[in-house]
Amino acid sequence: MEKDITILAVESSCDETAAAVVRNGREVLSNIIYSQIALHEEYGGVVPEIASRKHIEKIDQVVSQALLQADRELEEMDAIAVTYGPGLVGALLVGVSFAKSMSFASGIPLIGIHHIEGHISANYIENRDLEPPFICLVVSGGHSHLLVVKDYGEYEILGKTRDDAAGEAFDKVARAIGLGYPGGPKIDKISKEGNPDAIHFPRARVAQSEYDFSFSGLKSAVLNHLNSCRMKGEEVNRADVAASFQKAVTDVLVEHSMHAVSQLGYSRFAIAGGVASNSALRSAFEKACREAGIAFYHPSPVFCTDNAAMIGTAAYYEYRRGVRHGFDLNAVPNLKLGER
Repeated sequence: MEKDITILAVESSCDETAAAVVRNGREVLSNIIYSQIALHEEYGGVVPEIASRKHIEKIDQVVSQALLQADRELEEMDAIAVTYGPGLVGALLVGVSFAKSMSFASGIPLIGIHHIEGHISANYIENRDLEPPFICLVVSGGHSHLLVVKDYGEYEILGKTRDDAAGEAFDKVARAIGLGYPGGPKIDKISKEGNPDAIHFPRARVAQSEYDFSFSGLKSAVLNHLNSCRMKGEEVNRADVAASFQKAVTDVLVEHSMHAVSQLGYSRFAIAGGVASNSALRSAFEKACREAGIAFYHPSPVFCTDNAAMIGTAAYYEYRRGVRHGFDLNAVPNLKLGER
């Protein structure tokens, strides 16, 4: 019988300070998340300097809570994993520095993890039957990636956003219609009261790049609609605008993803990232996959937003591959998927 592999993971790429203890890649023994949403809400978005300072204040406490909840000591860990990119450089540095100091003091191996790889790996936590290969759509505030998961830690990017990420578009549109930050959950909520067919917003396609995304034109179309209503003295129905915008984003994401599944012949499809918790997007993918006879996977909402359990899961498969990092590991804010 193989020895259990237990990993302490740290995540601080944006505005969540998180730590988790994960056993054998799929069993979460603890998952502690300190969210800074309330701090950044009044600014309408994440303020990097505030995020970094709050990470410094909270990271020791969060890591201690993760070990306590898991009923484990640091010395029992087989590895310490940490997100080292992409993300906000100051926020990443806090997590990387803390993880390196723990590794140095304890002698426990250090493993740096790509943030997007963490989001993809979140699907393994609750879906024990899911194994590569499969197609995955990662949609978050900073990323919109459609890719093939060829094996654990091995990816082929099919398409990505040419401008705004899907989550970024949600935040900007939410701010424009007066919903505030964070935009994704607020648009999801108010859209339930609106008519998704009330306003036809464009569905952008990138010429000669069938799997790439573009959402800046859609965002501009929403702003133009709002300005037109104000100039004409017409009342803006925020629920209809939100629902129509959400449907336009969902239609493009589903169309591109299902096209890739069909063209490449895969039988399994997964979503990941913060926007993957959007109820309309989940429903649309459930319907599309059911009609296409494709198995559909998605993490629970708590594993869609930034968390350390997904980093611990990704780190398990990196550990099995023999990946270890030295104390020269640094934060890489623009780290590309597949880079080491």
